[in-house]
Amino acid sequence: MLNGICYHFQNTMYVIFKMMGFYTEVERTTHRGRIDIVIKTSDYIYVMEIKLDGSADEALRQIHEKGYAEPYRKDGRKVFLVGVNFSSDTKGVEEWKVEECLF
Repeated sequence: MLNGICYHFQNTMYVIFKMMGFYTEVERTTHRGRIDIVIKTSDYIYVMEIKLDGSADEALRQIHEKGYAEPYRKDGRKVFLVGVNFSSDTKGVEEWKVEECLF
């Protein structure tokens, strides 16, 4: 479960992408967990997992292990997995990694 700092980041991301006109969801429920953020553009889908004081690799590992990209397999758009680590010390994004999902 995310704490207040990560919720603030998550909600800020939601507002930014929603105002840009992109379909955006937070805490999207799947049968294996909850995706922190999903952003859909006309060409791409971004599946994001946020960790607090963890690592971007840990976030990406969770996306893979829980199959968070699976609902978008047949969508036709390129899917990118985004792992984000948020630091409680600096109150900001400490690390992020992006990889293309190759189902």
